[in-house]
Amino acid sequence: MMLIKLTAAGISLVLANLSSAAAADPLSDAAQTNAAQTAAPLYRMSQSIALGSPDRWDYLTWDQASHRVFVAHQSTLTVVDADRGTLVGQVPVAGANGIAIVPSYHKGYAGSRENHAIDVFDLASLRVLKQIPSDEDTDAVVYDAASERVFVMHGDPKAATAVDVRSDTIAARIELGGEPEYAAADGAGKLYVNITDRGMVQRIDTRSLRVDATWPLPGCERPHGIALDVAAGRLFSGCVNQRLLVLDTRDGRVVAQLPIGSGSDALRFDPKRRWVLSSNGAGTLSVIRETDPDRYVPMPDVPTEPSARTMAIDPETGKVFLVAGERIEQDPAATRKRYGIRPGSVRLLVLQPADTKHR
Repeated sequence: MMLIKLTAAGISLVLANLSSAAAADPLSDAAQTNAAQTAAPLYRMSQSIALGSPDRWDYLTWDQASHRVFVAHQSTLTVVDADRGTLVGQVPVAGANGIAIVPSYHKGYAGSRENHAIDVFDLASLRVLKQIPSDEDTDAVVYDAASERVFVMHGDPKAATAVDVRSDTIAARIELGGEPEYAAADGAGKLYVNITDRGMVQRIDTRSLRVDATWPLPGCERPHGIALDVAAGRLFSGCVNQRLLVLDTRDGRVVAQLPIGSGSDALRFDPKRRWVLSSNGAGTLSVIRETDPDRYVPMPDVPTEPSARTMAIDPETGKVFLVAGERIEQDPAATRKRYGIRPGSVRLLVLQPADTKHR
């Protein structure tokens, strides 16, 4: 029997050969999975950037134009220069969660849960320009370039607010069929929203500002993260019961179901490698390779750190950004709040794909 050892230099070639074989061999998915499980690590930790207090955080957003990462950091947005690994500044946002960047208008938008508002800020000075009164329980914030509108999800009110970025006024309040979590825009006028309490996805037409489709997520408990492969017309929805569902964006047909790690909270898609990524609070990054729009291969889990549940990605380099804090035990008898985060320990983790040179 001949043994083949996969190295970092050879993994791309091996996976490419496996992908080519998939079209001819119906059993090759299993072969690819077995090969992936013995492959070299997919990522290496390249940076750990201290963010300091506060000790709570939420969404991360990547700005391609400036190469900055915006971190919702409880009472502020902490802004990091990803190239230099340094803190740039902060934007004061009370109860910060979702963040959207609109480079063409040199503005950013952040949900303020405490103020029931949407804060508009200048990307250069990081100064707050305007506070738009909105609904309570702000969550995800997403920009849709096709309509030039920012969409803010509101959990408890079961609604979304659309903001016109030209005038910074509310264009509409859209009633949803349940509590929205994260959302993703395809750039062509459709916004896809996870409805967490109903286990389904709703599609919003961003021009007419109406829900035009509702699709169930069978077997999915409380979907959180969502991502798109726009070119293939595929939607990925991550569920807290360690499942990832793949849907056809034309009709909502479920084309695949895959395992992911515990505590999944965010999904991203790497368009160059065709990898679906799930950041998991248990301390892993699940990686699933798209061999074609209807076939997917689980890759080895990447160790991260416990609590690293939210994520952003640079689609050009494939770098993955996570936030984590040092977990400490507060009350051994508690069931829900047994653990806390050590004050001042919050940091931004940068994962570099192993198939790229360190930069």
